[in-house]
Amino acid sequence: MSPGRRNPEGEGPAAAELALLALAYLAGDEDRVARFLALTGLDAGDVAGLLGDRGFQLAVLDHLAGDETLLMDFVAEKSLPPEAVGRARRALGGGEV
Repeated sequence: MSPGRRNPEGEGPAAAELALLALAYLAGDEDRVARFLALTGLDAGDVAGLLGDRGFQLAVLDHLAGDETLLMDFVAEKSLPPEAVGRARRALGGGEV
């Protein structure tokens, strides 16, 4: 995956890249990542092996989409429109939130 690859609509990164950016955002704060791991039932050690898994990528984006405050903070930090997360979810096989 090349950095800066754009999604087909031309706004923001491709879906898998956006999911990884979202995971990095979660990992950047101990409380955020702890909540994500608790809600998903994953161990921190499981994450590295799941990075390329579409289901995991979708779970990361679902986690963001399910918390408006978290979502808005993430998109503001990355200078993305909020709908970029919804488009990435759909590209990974998720439905409407």
